Amino acid sequence: MLKIRQTDPRFPRATRRSFLAGGAAATGAIVVGFRLDLKNTARAAAGPDLSGVKADPNAFVRIGSDDTVTVIIKHLDMGQGNTTGLATILADELDADWSRVRTEFAPADAARYNNMLMGPIQGTGGSTAVANSWFQLRKAGAAAREMLVAAAAYQWKVPAGEITVANGVVRHAGSNRQARFGELAASAATLPVPQEPHLKDPSQWTLIGARVPRLDSVAKTDGSAVYALDIRRPGQVTAVVARPPRFGGTVKSFDDAATRKVAGVVDVVAIPSGVAVVAKDTWSAMKGREALKVVWDDGAAEAHSSDAILAGYREQAKRPGLVASERGDPEAGIKGAAKVLEAEFTFPYLAHAAMEPLNATIERAPDGGYDVYAGLQFQTIEQAAVAAVMGTTTDKVRLHTQWAGGSFGRRATPSADYVAEAATILKATGAKASVHLVWTREDDMAGGYYRPTVYHKVRAGLDAKGGIVGWQHVMVGKSIMIGSPFEAMIVKNGIDSTTVEGASDTPYALPAYRFEVHNTREGVPVLWWRSVGHSHTAQAMEVFIDELAHAADVDPLAYRLSLLTGAPRLSGVLKLAAEKANWDSGAKTNGKGRGLGIAAHESFGSYVAMVADITAEDAKVKVNRIVAAVDVGVAVNPDVIRAQVEGAVGFALSSVLRNRITLKDGVVQEKNFDTYEPTRMSEMPVVEVHIVPSSAAPTGIGEPGVPVLAPSISNAIFAATGQRLRSLPLDLAGLKGV
Repeated sequence: MLKIRQTDPRFPRATRRSFLAGGAAATGAIVVGFRLDLKNTARAAAGPDLSGVKADPNAFVRIGSDDTVTVIIKHLDMGQGNTTGLATILADELDADWSRVRTEFAPADAARYNNMLMGPIQGTGGSTAVANSWFQLRKAGAAAREMLVAAAAYQWKVPAGEITVANGVVRHAGSNRQARFGELAASAATLPVPQEPHLKDPSQWTLIGARVPRLDSVAKTDGSAVYALDIRRPGQVTAVVARPPRFGGTVKSFDDAATRKVAGVVDVVAIPSGVAVVAKDTWSAMKGREALKVVWDDGAAEAHSSDAILAGYREQAKRPGLVASERGDPEAGIKGAAKVLEAEFTFPYLAHAAMEPLNATIERAPDGGYDVYAGLQFQTIEQAAVAAVMGTTTDKVRLHTQWAGGSFGRRATPSADYVAEAATILKATGAKASVHLVWTREDDMAGGYYRPTVYHKVRAGLDAKGGIVGWQHVMVGKSIMIGSPFEAMIVKNGIDSTTVEGASDTPYALPAYRFEVHNTREGVPVLWWRSVGHSHTAQAMEVFIDELAHAADVDPLAYRLSLLTGAPRLSGVLKLAAEKANWDSGAKTNGKGRGLGIAAHESFGSYVAMVADITAEDAKVKVNRIVAAVDVGVAVNPDVIRAQVEGAVGFALSSVLRNRITLKDGVVQEKNFDTYEPTRMSEMPVVEVHIVPSSAAPTGIGEPGVPVLAPSISNAIFAATGQRLRSLPLDLAGLKGV
């Protein structure tokens, strides 16, 4: 229960407020431009102070006469549970009845629903949903609560300071009067919005930090949740696209005579990305595509195989690169070192492989505008892309964000590729019917926009006491941002921050350090993949640190802590994970078949450490247990945080053990889950998640659980076998039996 501070109940009557009266949040602004600022997404904890954001309950909450509280969600929920997390923040400050809380995705309106850690753009990514919304939603909930209190005080003729609110009920003990939110909504809607509402002290939180039921669990369990793939519009047709087998290929010619004879096919049209087959249903469209004859022009296509690309990377690493980070003189330090270690790490292309393949539905409305239904992740970009294709303004493009069955970054393309592709099909068919574009699993897997393939070469020197006197680090890989619309805003002096993050800004106190990067230009389209650059830099940094610790004959935990005296939060999760995993119990073996490995990493303003317990036998590795410690500031929903770390383990484990996308003469070889196998239930280790108590503003957890898994397992394999497996996926075939 929260006692409200004194508020003057004699407010003048004002325009009716949509957030209480039940009207949907509206949009009408024309977005004329946008920028993307990823600096704050990379380090949300050190980002701008967002506490001064204005209170705008009209944008984020709607209270119905039936007492339902609908929280408007400006972000995409692709399974990470941010609808529950964001609703929790607002509902706690509002003192809502959790059983009456609902959520609704916001329309596209960058002016109102801007991601404040990305810039004036509405979008989801970089684990920023809770971090950028924390104060915004607290203030919205607190302002709405004060308006309800003011309405009750005015009706009951009592001082607002004597009114309390709890669990969706407003009470005045002195007069023994009470009212539920729905009874006060219409009256409160007429009052001005308090711009400096009183926020709760953390001791007064009832939902934040507690385990509350996820708001989407029931609908996703009983099948009533509507995903983008479930959308069915009147007269809707389905489209699939024949795309070139090599990236950069184009259509030279095609013969659609046999396709048009397939039952259900209604049209075949050429579009920039290939040839679209349009039919009454998905099966007919797929059968029509099978009958289509296309001659491809591969003159400008990427034709290299994966091995050749990586060989080129190794050669490029021998030349000087762009300096992303430098301090001291590492070359001199290494020359005078008592011991020098070298290592190389390779990482393949990786597909996002979300359970729901890419899809989008678009139609022309009677008013001449366009409606788009999809799991929309970058609404501002997607709205602009559709407007550009259709030759209209963004205010004529209405986006309807749906539940998404995973993304891991794939739905957030700078070009809005698949949404724009749906628009091109609608335009090519004359917009005669609503078009549902469907990518099959094979389309999705072979369609590019992969985590880049990357090469790291590291060299370091130790003094006689095991101290690091020089560290030289070279990385080669394709930049995500170079060549994209965001290059001018993100790439500085040739350095793409999303490429080098987690290594160029290492928290380890290295007195002499140089990090160089080479940006490659092969024709494979790349994109951020869950944890972006951290997905490879954490492996290179944490495995090599482990090697240095062993070379110095120092416990790997103690060695890390000695280099992290200026990073208390990272040290904190290391200590907690080690404690909970009984690191000092003597379980760390070397060459006995079972071992523990430790790793820690900061990403997106959050701190994660893991201890992996593995068994290695007969060239096989079984991950028995993962003990994780996380520091994400205030833990808004501890159960969701634990679920995200567990999910990160499941997601990343297959990329640690086996998954890769390979090219043969430019053609992708892995097309479905038979050759790109996700983690099996039988492979899942026991996962323990321990959350560091914190009063710091919350940061994200959707991505930070991924980077630490691979190095913790790699280091555990060394502890178990005495053999170093550095590159991913781990070459278990080369692991000698123990």
